[in-house]
Amino acid sequence: MAKVMLREDDGVIYFYVAKKDMEETIESLEFDTENNWGGEVELSNGETWWIQPGPKNLPKEEVCKKISD
Repeated sequence: MAKVMLREDDGVIYFYVAKKDMEETIESLEFDTENNWGGEVELSNGETWWIQPGPKNLPKEEVCKKISD
């Protein structure tokens, strides 16, 4: 589990892990509506993470789980 900062700029969603100084973009989302956003997400570096589904209120800090490299 890691604390992640999620923000959106010009329709691109950025996924930043401060502990690793890693910033990637989210390429795909399992759930992508305003009220149910998150689930399994694939990053631009190929990693898959889990974001607890919920309302899409960005920017926000979220505790996420890495699923695969």
